[in-house]
Order: sequence, then C-alpha cells, then structure tokens
Amino acid sequence: MSSRYRFAAYLTGATAARTGDELSGPAVLLLGVGASGAVAGSALLAGLTVAAAMGGPLLGAVLDRSRMPGRILAVGLVGYAVGLTAITVLFGAVPFALVVAIAVVTGLLAPAIGGGWTAQVPALVPAAKLGKASTLDAMTFTAAALVGPGFAGVLATTAGAPAAVVLAGVFVLVAVPFAWRLPRSAEKQRPRFREAATVLVRNPALRQSTATSTLSCVGIGMAFVCYPLVGAQRLGSAGYGTLLLVGLSVASLLANAVLSRRSYSPDRAVRLSTIAIGIGLAGAAVAPNAALLVAAVALTGVGEGPQLASLFAVRHREAPPEMRAQVFTTAASIKIAGIALGNAVAGPLAACSPAAGLAAAAGTQVVAAVAHPLWTVRKQPVRQEFRSRSGRRSPAHQCTGSRRRSLRSRRCFR
Repeated sequence: MSSRYRFAAYLTGATAARTGDELSGPAVLLLGVGASGAVAGSALLAGLTVAAAMGGPLLGAVLDRSRMPGRILAVGLVGYAVGLTAITVLFGAVPFALVVAIAVVTGLLAPAIGGGWTAQVPALVPAAKLGKASTLDAMTFTAAALVGPGFAGVLATTAGAPAAVVLAGVFVLVAVPFAWRLPRSAEKQRPRFREAATVLVRNPALRQSTATSTLSCVGIGMAFVCYPLVGAQRLGSAGYGTLLLVGLSVASLLANAVLSRRSYSPDRAVRLSTIAIGIGLAGAAVAPNAALLVAAVALTGVGEGPQLASLFAVRHREAPPEMRAQVFTTAASIKIAGIALGNAVAGPLAACSPAAGLAAAAGTQVVAAVAHPLWTVRKQPVRQEFRSRSGRRSPAHQCTGSRRRSLRSRRCFR
C-alpha cells in the first residue's frame, strides 16, 4: 500500500469517525432537551465530554507504546458506538443519573476519534508535506462538523433525537476497518507516563496553544448549547438552531481551504482565529434578524477552522516523536474538558437568556486572546550569592577549574 493511498484511507476513516462524533453531540443534547429541557440536555452532553480529560492521557500512553496503534483505535471506536447505543436504548427506561453515568464512560473513548487519529499522520506522509497534511486533517473535522449537526437537526425534527444518536454510532463503526488497517509503528522508546504528560506544560509553544484553545473551547461549548435555543427563539425550532452549525462549518471549511495554499505562522494564527471567533459570537448574541445571525455564525467558523489547523501544526512541530500520541490525546482531552465546562455552565444561563449565554461565550474568547502572549513568558532565574565563613562573597553554584572563564562572563549565574 503506498503512502498516498494510506493517507487517503486515513482521511476517509477519520472523516467517518469524526462525523459520528460531531453528530453524537447535538443528538445527545437534543435527546435531553426534548425530554427534560436545557438543563438536562447540557448535563447529558457534559457527561459525554467531560470524561475525555481522563481518557486522553491514558489512551495516548497506550498508543505510544503499541506497535499496532490502529487496532487500539478500532477497539476505542467500537466502544464509543456501543456506548451511544446504550444511551439511546436506556434513556427514559432507567434513572437519568444512570444514563449520564453511561455517557461519562462512553466519553472516556472520545480521544480515539480526535487526537488518537491525528497522532498517526507523521507516519503516513513525508516530513516536507506534514504542514499540508495537518490542514487536510483539520478539514476532516470541519467536514464532519458540516455533515454531523445537519443530520442531527434533520433527524431530530423528522424522526426524533434517538434516531440521530443511532446514526452517530453507525458513522463511528464505518471508520473501524480504516483504523484497523493503519500501518504498524516502528520500534520506539517507551516514555514514562509522567514525562509525556508534562510536555504540554514545559514546552512554551505547546503550553501557549493548548491554554489559548482550551479557554476558547469553553466559549465554544457554551455556544454549542445556546445555538438550539437561539434557533427555537429566532428561527422557530431547536432543530433549525443546530443547522446554524452547518453554516459555521461551511465557513470553516472555506477558510481552511484558503489556508492550505498559504504559508503562515501557526502560533500567531491561533490568536487571530480566537479573536475572529469572539467577534462572531458577540455578533450572534445581538443579531436582530436571521440573516445577521447566520453571518455572525459564519464569522465564528472563519476563526474556528484555522484555529484547529494551526493547533495541529504546532503540535506536530513541537511534540517529541516518542510522545506524539500522548501529546495529541492529552491536548485533545484538555480541550474537550473545556467544551464540557462550557456545556455545563451554559445550561442554566441559556435557559434564562440564550443571548446572554452567547455574550459570555464571546467574553471567554477575549480572555483567551488577551492572555495568549503570556503563556510563553519564562521566569528569569534569580542571581543568588552567599558569604562563606571567611567573609568572601561567592556564587550559589561554584565554578572551578576550566569554568573560571564562564564565571567572568556570568554564565554560571544562569
């Protein structure tokens, strides 16, 4: 199998899995909203997403140690589909708390759909094409976000939310054979879990991009809950509200198509795209009619697509090869946890005022953009001296022998 064919197969499988994931979110949300209201819907969605913060690092460690990561991904996809089926079958038949618990267990496998797949890209393409491959990989998320919410809205309106959840599981299962056939990994080092988990904190570029995107995702999670309620309020149906995400995804896809043809600084693009998302969310909060609402949502998409592509570019550039899967899945987990936090906070707020929920979501983008430069700031080491018993002043770290010249240039104080 050629590398080109492998990457085409990868894109097909990743798109199917991510379509199922993008469909499952609004479908589960509408399942809860239709039965018990906004608070129940946001609780169910938060349960599905919050557990990924725990599942990502563990899954990444398993993938980094495995010679056949595709098999691990395939098992994770099957488990996710089974969990979605259980939520659909048991909803309304058992206590709601038990359904939320099932959603939490299912969410543990969500990183298999996001970061777990993306970590395999460097093994499929030459290093010179990694930047373009990252953009194409990000576009699978956008394409999935285009198709998934559209299916959720249409099916929830015509056949009911349970049908939408079932279809999400079907899409995830379609991706299983593509994951199973991913190529074997070469012999590699086995980093300790703690070492790999701290890469995101110690590397300035990874720390900056992860922190900024996570804060941004809190606002995106809030908007995700608000859109169906805005649709019910301004467009006449909560199902139509989820179709706003289709417009967002179209704009995101077009923005990434333009981005793939240009060279750019991914670090800077993360911040600029976050600003665009904030402006779009603020516009949606105050839009007086449907046309301006759609335009504001489209502007949000113009920011969201390049933000994701830039994140992938930074991670591929900075992540150590032996820890790549763990870096991707851990970062994806942190972002998903941010979305889950936004989902949970937005439920009560959106129930009172969807516009206020969108305004708060825009505020998180402002905080993320303002704080973006601060995450790479390094503390300067303090110059420490002490006096010996003889009264001579000496550096805290003695320099001797051949290092006396370094002392004169003050290098040993660093």
